[in-house]
Amino acid sequence: MPAFVELTDVTHAYGGDGVSAVEGLSLAVGEGEFAAVVGPSGCGKSTLMKLATGLQFPRRGTVRVAGDAVRKPVKLAGMAFQNPTLLPWRTTLDNLLLPLEVVEPHRSRLKRERDRYVARAEALLAQVGLAGQGQKFPWQLSGGMQQRASLCRALIHEPQLLLLDEPFGALDAFTREELWCVVRDLAAARGMTVLLVTHDLREAVFLADRVFCMSARPGRIIAERVVDLPRPRDLEVTYTRTFIDLVHDLRGRIAEARQPS
Repeated sequence: MPAFVELTDVTHAYGGDGVSAVEGLSLAVGEGEFAAVVGPSGCGKSTLMKLATGLQFPRRGTVRVAGDAVRKPVKLAGMAFQNPTLLPWRTTLDNLLLPLEVVEPHRSRLKRERDRYVARAEALLAQVGLAGQGQKFPWQLSGGMQQRASLCRALIHEPQLLLLDEPFGALDAFTREELWCVVRDLAAARGMTVLLVTHDLREAVFLADRVFCMSARPGRIIAERVVDLPRPRDLEVTYTRTFIDLVHDLRGRIAEARQPS
């Protein structure tokens, strides 16, 4: 499987303190693969996401997406974060259309092809269980509904790469599991490459084909686990011995990573 996202011996630091967020970080995610990254707090997981999308550039090493070196923000990527960050003065539908006002070639087409883009947005809302909610404002939606809308906004320009940075961390357990299934179905239907950063080991194992575990800061990959569970997965798989053993294995690796060297 060719690598769609590839970081090779990457080191990056913020500011002038010289302390690296990641150091010697190498990781490759295949095209169409769902990969998850876990690790202790502050290990550089979010830095990895910024490097993969061209929001930051490494001090050393190389970052490639779709075979090209990343030297500017990656247009073929969509992102969703822990906080939905929907604009409160725009309807849910208009929030979904916001990236199209920025990203070419959609920006040039949006005005004359608005009906087509609105239909795409409404189809996405229906796919995540928000049919008929497009004219509501974010403050009229629950937290889970806002996060569903945020996922739709990340997908509205039909990206080849979806990056999820702790997207469900602020939600209750039941809503979180509902949204795992939404993401599972979206990824399967679209065949896109997905990179998920999460603290939730159950979430990582339920959704991913492979899970990468990072060390404490400065972050690097210290373990990689293939999730050998058949797809499609339902929530019942989370009670199986194979699932539980893999979660425990990852928890052990993170516990080791948190120990002072």
